[in-house]
Amino acid sequence: MKAMIMAAGVGSRLMPMTVDIPKPMIPVGNIPLMENIVELLVGNGFDEIIANLYYQAEVISNYFGYGSKFAASMNYSCEDELMGTAGGVKRCEWFLDDTFVIVSGDALTDIDLSELIKEHKKKGALATIAMKEVSEVEQFGVVITDGNGRIRSFQEKPRKEEALSNMANTGIYVFEPEIFKYIPANQFYDFSKQVFPHLVKMGAPFYGVRTDGYWCDVGNINTYRQVHVDMLEGKVNVESRGKLLSSSDGRSVLLGEGVELGKNVTLLGNVVVGPGTKIEGNVVIHNSVIWDNTLIRKNGIFKKCIVGSNCEIGNSVIVNSGAAVASGCVLRDKTEITKNSKVFDTNAGKLNIQQG
Repeated sequence: MKAMIMAAGVGSRLMPMTVDIPKPMIPVGNIPLMENIVELLVGNGFDEIIANLYYQAEVISNYFGYGSKFAASMNYSCEDELMGTAGGVKRCEWFLDDTFVIVSGDALTDIDLSELIKEHKKKGALATIAMKEVSEVEQFGVVITDGNGRIRSFQEKPRKEEALSNMANTGIYVFEPEIFKYIPANQFYDFSKQVFPHLVKMGAPFYGVRTDGYWCDVGNINTYRQVHVDMLEGKVNVESRGKLLSSSDGRSVLLGEGVELGKNVTLLGNVVVGPGTKIEGNVVIHNSVIWDNTLIRKNGIFKKCIVGSNCEIGNSVIVNSGAAVASGCVLRDKTEITKNSKVFDTNAGKLNIQQG
């Protein structure tokens, strides 16, 4: 079976963590996010995969290659300019010549794709959207269906009191190749704003299927940290890489290969440390994610934050809640990064910080 991963986005809401790598390659559990998606697809019987690429395309194509180590055939559609969700899929019409699945490259999920396909075929659908019940409807596009699951309308990030549904569009779709009739070639075109409203208007067999699996849009710094909490608490069935340690008081720590911890390092809550990272003595890390090959010197405090790869963090540095430090940064001794700040670089010895 064939599938497509939407992997062309810039990931601006995840800056500064996406300065050096595209969003689908940010590590979740010390594994690139898109690798989890590929594993999900292969595990559900999809062995021919294409991904559309734009921002730092070579980072993705170099990592996955032709897909042999993932038991899949990997293909790529490189866009010189962004074509939109539907426009990007249209460029892959030559490849997607049978019933196919689209999965967003910026979500962590373990939903049963084979069951989604089964429901799609059972209903004789042209298009099917996987839906997930959410509490914060104002953060999502929601789908309104009738009693048979047929899609009647959409609301984009409605206020809670105005929402007609609490079922979010996950960005996971099943299509028949006939869908290409409704997407013009060689222009920017969007599923949610153009294709889907047209399908509703014409009365096409267009359905929503509720999923009870895990799904989270890794859209910003807060949700990026949250997916790690969910992973460490066993709420999502995905692989991680490293040694997982759990304690009776609810703490879970994932340590990548080659991590070095000095004396009196305290890891509180849910913590992920990437491979090759070294943390010296008397450091406290609380509910944070530290990427690979970073050096953290003594007496630092890290609270609910993210620190990128190949950073050098000096003595007695404090990184406060919600802050994110880009890869390759050097923080001098006794630096304090304020709450929700974003550190982009440290060129010429000066911090380039965007305040929260």
